[in-house]
Amino acid sequence: MTTHTNTNAHPSRPLGATGPRVFPLGLGCMGMSALYGEADRAESIATIHAALDAGVTLLDTGDFYGMGHNELLINEALRTAPAAARERALTSVKFGALRTVEGGFTGVDGRPAAVKNFLAYSLQRLGTDHIDVYRIARLDPEVPIEETVGAIAELVEAGHVRHIGLSEVGADTLRRAAAVAPIADLQIEYSLISRGIEEKILPTARELGVGITAYGVLSRGLISGHFTRDRELAAGDFRGFSPRFQGANLGHNLDLVDRLRGIAEAKGVSVAQLAIAWVLAQGADIVPLVGARRRDRLTEALGALDVTLDAADLTAIEAAVPAGAAAGDRYPESQMAHLDSER
Repeated sequence: MTTHTNTNAHPSRPLGATGPRVFPLGLGCMGMSALYGEADRAESIATIHAALDAGVTLLDTGDFYGMGHNELLINEALRTAPAAARERALTSVKFGALRTVEGGFTGVDGRPAAVKNFLAYSLQRLGTDHIDVYRIARLDPEVPIEETVGAIAELVEAGHVRHIGLSEVGADTLRRAAAVAPIADLQIEYSLISRGIEEKILPTARELGVGITAYGVLSRGLISGHFTRDRELAAGDFRGFSPRFQGANLGHNLDLVDRLRGIAEAKGVSVAQLAIAWVLAQGADIVPLVGARRRDRLTEALGALDVTLDAADLTAIEAAVPAGAAAGDRYPESQMAHLDSER
């Protein structure tokens, strides 16, 4: 397995034409608070510290991850990190999801007054006076994107937000938003088995100078090389409801992973490193987010930065897992309905 040794060898990547430059991998912190079962708080904080120490700058969260738990966790991690690492850290925050006490999702609120309300709470939980990239988690179908983005633009003007981002929107919505204010990046799922952005969304983002922060690069562990057919998931684990992890779909998708494993072994790298390296190879305007909850998984992910894929490698990977090869949608049907990016 390739290990990561020299962070200085990896040039930063831009979050679009107007956003900050960041380390080529970001840390997605959601799993430390929600959706994948219990996480170890001390290990989560140690993982954030290890990421910062390795040079990672972008920490991605959402105000609804554990109903504020994730933002408080990041606050604690940054407060206890060395000053230099803390000063380099950039926060990327999603807002807008409406939750129930039981943990359910009941919709999205993108009204300007709600945007400013959500931000006030996030600033308090994070213990900061600004957020570096602020984005609505899902398009609110009742509020024009122009109004939501306009409200964030006012927060930029006031100094409470540095850059505007979007999440899981389609090409038309992205174009409308960019006409209101500069959009730094679009956060959207992109991996070997989730390539829907390639047809319209990615070309539009590139035309507009909008970067991509790609989440789900390991498809929630499905193509990490670590997920097994007989794995039992904790109660409440998102993957227990995800179509790609169900029945025959799981078997089919893990067969794809086995094909990747052969290519990875021939290169002396892990399956996860190969999958992350593939996303990195799709363009310098793409910053993969890795959802490591433990230091060993973080170390493995960072090793992808040392993997070079040549034309023959990319051809072999494409043959092993062609676009559209996965079985099952990336979200349950009820959640797919909320994705503007899928319309």
